[in-house]
Amino acid sequence: MSSSEPYLSIVRGDATPEETVALVAALAARAAAGAAAGGARPTPPPATGNWRNPAHRLRPGLPHGPGAWRRAFFPGG
Repeated sequence: MSSSEPYLSIVRGDATPEETVALVAALAARAAAGAAAGGARPTPPPATGNWRNPAHRLRPGLPHGPGAWRRAFFPGG
């Protein structure tokens, strides 16, 4: 990229100069916040599910009591 080419170009749409300035300001603020944090990457949010837990691979317990054999093999009936 040579110095005569623009650093930022709008590829799609018809952005006004004010919208372009707002975009550049938002990108600059985000870059400044990242530099203030020491350039460290933000930590990812914790997993919402516990899908990696090996206990999820186990079969649930069988029902107990009268008619338990029927509920074990025919859960809807």
